[in-house]
Amino acid sequence: MEEIAALYEDGHVLVVSKPAGMVVHPTYKNKTGTMLDVLLADADRWSADARPSIVGRLDKLTSGIVVVAKTAAMHAALQRTWTARDSEKDYLAVVYGLVNEPAGTIELRLRHDPIDRRMIIVASETEGLRAVTRFDRLATVDAPRAGLSLLRCRLVTGRRHQIRVHLASRGWPIVGDPQYGEPRWSMIEDGALAAALQAFPRQALHACRVAFTHPITGARIAVEAPVPPDFEGLIETVALSAGLKEPPRD
Repeated sequence: MEEIAALYEDGHVLVVSKPAGMVVHPTYKNKTGTMLDVLLADADRWSADARPSIVGRLDKLTSGIVVVAKTAAMHAALQRTWTARDSEKDYLAVVYGLVNEPAGTIELRLRHDPIDRRMIIVASETEGLRAVTRFDRLATVDAPRAGLSLLRCRLVTGRRHQIRVHLASRGWPIVGDPQYGEPRWSMIEDGALAAALQAFPRQALHACRVAFTHPITGARIAVEAPVPPDFEGLIETVALSAGLKEPPRD
């Protein structure tokens, strides 16, 4: 498939890696050239009753794993599986700030911004939807006056923009995030490092792993998406690459 790497496939489900910059579903601004368009073209080789249906969502500027059901029945089954306690959805994120906890949980309710519905904000305890993100700190670098950290985040719930908003709310905005980020590169004393961070063209967020129980076979499926070149180049430039050697969380 053009621009999309297949990571796992059987007669019921397809798991692919989406590049940053590709829109998943057609919108009024992106009517063609979306990931769904590519999948529909590829579905010509599937069974007669098959049609791709995307489970979950991934922002345009986020790279990594997307799960695709091949039938409506499988889509419904995967939606139920996706919310099961044993389903795992992990992301890598490069953030500003020295994360001072080796691991932790962020539990903050989220809702749409009443002024700008495109934005998600932290809600009060009586508003919005429950949202829970767990994180592990993989590496940090001083980057004087700003600090940088590499985190592995796991979605316990799957709200829109959840990781981006949760991390920003803790004072750890994702590098390059155009909506919830901050231009902290301007605070960094090292000019070359500041320039590399300023030039990074998208949010430094990568959906790196999923694991779930197959609704049909009952088998445990675990899939990892390789770190894309732009993300790998960023973490090498800012000296966080040692964090990728950390073993995944159980």
